[in-house]
Amino acid sequence: MSQLVVQRTSRIRHLIASVAALALVTLLIVVYPQPADAYPPDVPSKAVAQAELDALTVQAESSSDTYDRDLFPHWITVDGCTTRETVLQRDGDGVEVGSDCYPTSGSWYSEWDGETRTAPSDLDIDHVVALSEAWHSGASEWTTDRRQDFANDLDGPQLIAVTAESNRSKSDNDPAEWVPPLASSHCAYAKMWIHTKYRWDLTLDTAEKASLQPLLDTCSS
Repeated sequence: MSQLVVQRTSRIRHLIASVAALALVTLLIVVYPQPADAYPPDVPSKAVAQAELDALTVQAESSSDTYDRDLFPHWITVDGCTTRETVLQRDGDGVEVGSDCYPTSGSWYSEWDGETRTAPSDLDIDHVVALSEAWHSGASEWTTDRRQDFANDLDGPQLIAVTAESNRSKSDNDPAEWVPPLASSHCAYAKMWIHTKYRWDLTLDTAEKASLQPLLDTCSS
């Protein structure tokens, strides 16, 4: 066999292998699309949330009047992105960002009211358990570093991108005072609230617990 034939055969085999590899990658992309990070992460099952709710300490909220948002430093910057920018990237669909890490385009579904927004400026990052709620539930005894960790918690279901309207309607209310207007979100809201309080060893008051139970009862799993 001539050297020319050998070279041509080798190139053909290489081309076939490359096409096959590309086809496999394409198939994997189509059949197994890479999902975005869990949105939000670490939402427990109904059973786990129920066990956590039962284990939480029930006591009246602190009457401390020294709360200030500045006691919970946020948003911090990690790897060039603020916590807000990170949540916007995590919770959006088709998000593109500029060199400064701020989203330039994308689509965001707001879990609390079922609305969709395409402008990042229309979104707030909701602290599911509001900072003032945390303050009156035990965080007043924390160090500033721990309060900063809480206010920028990306490891649990404490932060979620929602419409500014729904976040400001919620304000610093607990489940005895506010629930998402979208009924289908009541289960997720309860599980996220309970798990956040459990993870951070915060207390809940009697009315709060009484309101969480029927919300949790709407969960199927």
